[in-house]
Amino acid sequence: MLADDQELLRTGFRMVLEAQPDIDIVAEAGDGVQAIEEAARTPVDVILMDVRMPRLDGVEATRRICAGPDAPKVLILTTFDLDEYAFAALKAGAAGFLLKDVPPLELVAAIRAVHSGDAVVAPTTTRRMLDSFARVLPSAAGPAEPPELARLTDREREVLLLVAQGLSNSEIAARLTLSEATVKTHVGRILTKLNLRDRVQAVVLAYETGLVRAGG
Repeated sequence: MLADDQELLRTGFRMVLEAQPDIDIVAEAGDGVQAIEEAARTPVDVILMDVRMPRLDGVEATRRICAGPDAPKVLILTTFDLDEYAFAALKAGAAGFLLKDVPPLELVAAIRAVHSGDAVVAPTTTRRMLDSFARVLPSAAGPAEPPELARLTDREREVLLLVAQGLSNSEIAARLTLSEATVKTHVGRILTKLNLRDRVQAVVLAYETGLVRAGG
């Protein structure tokens, strides 16, 4: 489903996506309220959700949609300057975010990745986003480290720190001299132990608890 108040943008995305044999556009929405209504009555796997829309913004729409059973995956569409609502949407349950000027091939790949259960957060974009949100992240007097983190091994904690810094599995493998498959296994164990849905939630947790700090 395409949820964006700009009809021209929805038309552009539709043209790109309908050219793919494995992707169908089953619904469109021009605001957050309509997105929730369409998601409730139309079986949909992935939603491309704009952040700033009339009546109800994409953050609240994402929160309400993701709170339901068997919720579709939500990919947030944000502008290049990474407005703060994108971070809030990740906390609300979005599986990742894309820039509105994302190249067509990357858009298609992101949709397929999210559909398969992966999170889509470009490492360099993650770093820029988290740096820009230093003011909304915890201060030195933030919440205590959750006890769940004590369940992690030293290696898992090390991997989590690198995930939180925006590194991909291949970059983490190179940094720690591990195979990419081993890193993927570590990430899976981290998500299980911390009861997290995906690496997006892992990034949010690491910054909210002060395990890693923006700009640091």
